[in-house]
Amino acid sequence: MAESDITLDIPLAEEPESEVVVAKQWRLIWWKFRRHRLAMIGGSVTILIYMIAIFAEFLAPFPTDRYVSKYTYAPPQTLYLFQQTANGLEFAPYVNGYKVVLDYNAGRRNFEADPTVIIPVGFFVQGTPYKLIGLFDTNIHLIGPLDQTQPMYLLGADHLGHDMLSRTIYGTRISVTIGLVGVTFSLFFGISMGGISGYFGGWIDNLIQRLIEFLQSIPSIPLWLGLAAAIPQDVPPLQVYFFITIILSVLGWTGLARVVRGRFYALKTEDFVKAAQLDGCSTLRIIFRHMVPSFMSHIIAVVTLAIPGMILAETALSFLGVGLREPIISWGVLLQEAQNIRAISTAPWLFWPGVAVVVSVLALNFLGDGLRDAADPYTS
Repeated sequence: MAESDITLDIPLAEEPESEVVVAKQWRLIWWKFRRHRLAMIGGSVTILIYMIAIFAEFLAPFPTDRYVSKYTYAPPQTLYLFQQTANGLEFAPYVNGYKVVLDYNAGRRNFEADPTVIIPVGFFVQGTPYKLIGLFDTNIHLIGPLDQTQPMYLLGADHLGHDMLSRTIYGTRISVTIGLVGVTFSLFFGISMGGISGYFGGWIDNLIQRLIEFLQSIPSIPLWLGLAAAIPQDVPPLQVYFFITIILSVLGWTGLARVVRGRFYALKTEDFVKAAQLDGCSTLRIIFRHMVPSFMSHIIAVVTLAIPGMILAETALSFLGVGLREPIISWGVLLQEAQNIRAISTAPWLFWPGVAVVVSVLALNFLGDGLRDAADPYTS
């Protein structure tokens, strides 16, 4: 095949032809991926989300257990960056305090912004001590009130007076890492079971495929609820996190296993596999060293698209009260408060964790779509 024939089938017209001809597979994939604008946006947002998860203590103004009971269901405060002083307009961030207005008809108190009360806000302020990424002792937070006893609720407060911004940031860590951990287990089971099924065939293939069909025939939500409800109430929160991850992984590997099986059926008759067999390579080496890398880009795309499913599953289980529980903070746990009428009518800011779920799922889906399209850089 001539070099011109190769470049005609590659949708990389803006790249120099001399570079396209000699470029490696991963470079061709990157060239095609970066042309997918939604995928680039999704990848940038995904990186931002995981950075938030890593540096949650630094980004959150307060710890998750800090609350002020007199500010229950306090509405979000507006952050003002500039103040009018005698010297003119100066950069001096602040929020207004609250004043309580009694609603005698509804029998409750409402909070309103009090322009006469100014609460100075700073960046890189000292606050509650913590370990940065679990290693370094510090007490510096990205943003917070200069007087830590003053209220600052940029996303409002919950029914106990917790800061929703801080809890949503901390919830990011659990919700997005449970997707990564769950997909890691699913990736192992999917490649192992799918690879064995497609490589050996015969009765082994029939047995594994019937198992996959059995698992796929079970309704997901009732099975999740049943398995999650089987976890004893006195189990420590960390073990609950582990069990929920296993539950999600048990159901998450079947789709990937089907994909891997099909690819293995097509690859096991290829010359490079026959050569590896004649060279005396073990079955595991042939599978993981020769066959799996040949379609690794496709596996990455499938895994990226599976993470949003894991996040949604954990959120649904925790929202229904059979998943993660306090003191573990996840987006699903935070959304439990949005189940009553008061939250819907008077405290809509309790839905902020739901917005975080939507943004993360969309970003991961855009990223997965881009990776799936770029997995085969030779097609338009």
